[in-house]
Amino acid sequence: MVRSGDRRDPIEVFKFVKAHQAVYPIATQCRVLQVSSSGYYAWCRRAPSARARADAVFTERIGAIHRQSRETYGAPRVHAELAETGMRLGRKRVARLMRKCGLRGVSRRRFVRTTRRDRKAQRAPDLVQRNFTAVAPNRLWVADVSYVPTWSGFLFLAVVLDAFSRRVVGWAMATHLRTQLVLDALNMALRCRRPSEVIHHSDQGAQYTSIAFGARCREAGVRPSMGSVGDAYDNAMCESFFATLECELLNRRRFATRHEAALAVFEFIEGFYNPQRRHSALNYLPPAKFEARFACQSTQSTVSTAMAAATTSTA
Repeated sequence: MVRSGDRRDPIEVFKFVKAHQAVYPIATQCRVLQVSSSGYYAWCRRAPSARARADAVFTERIGAIHRQSRETYGAPRVHAELAETGMRLGRKRVARLMRKCGLRGVSRRRFVRTTRRDRKAQRAPDLVQRNFTAVAPNRLWVADVSYVPTWSGFLFLAVVLDAFSRRVVGWAMATHLRTQLVLDALNMALRCRRPSEVIHHSDQGAQYTSIAFGARCREAGVRPSMGSVGDAYDNAMCESFFATLECELLNRRRFATRHEAALAVFEFIEGFYNPQRRHSALNYLPPAKFEARFACQSTQSTVSTAMAAATTSTA
């Protein structure tokens, strides 16, 4: 009940009065805010609507999801998490409730590239031609190097991502940018995935054009591929990962030592990014779950095909 000439929503005014009743007398607040005390007390006696009760339940769950995401998720990822648990509500409603609670996601910016081209080295051909789609795991890997700042100096991080699921399948950290860094990341990917004829795409950094790296690729049956120089689109997938790492971890923490940074990066990749973090390009599934779903569907398809073949042969 707002007095003449006041366009404020009385419900919002009543909420303010209730929230500050321990600080200011109710009568004083109602007089200053130009609402009637009787209207306020009538509002207090009124039972909350079904929508308001539902909003309270949703808000509590949204807050829990936001905390579990390390306070990085915006409305789209929170909405996907709610949908998976059976809570059906629109994305706009999720966004409204998050704004009301002051919850927001983090935004990314482009990372700084650390590889440098060796103009004398022979580069591998571009087998990808900007087509970073893969129909299954271990068909196309993309790789790059970035750095993690600490008070003790830089820690360099090399990663290998599977283009199918955006999963980090190999990674390594070191205090140097020698070829061994990218070899360690590649070797981890080979141990974990055991691929056959996978394409390994990178930029023309000296580490990737080195003789040692080329020899390891030939030994493992990996097909090296390299994009053009200075083209942001040629390794956008790795750039996207490093931008995510920067905005969701590195920009929010300061590391005193390289050891402390290494622990944080390990926990981010293996404890959050691969198994838990929802990816917009994967229909908001985490990389590990996206691969698991693909494996399940592939198994079901194989079984169905085998059963159909058996039925045909016995007919």
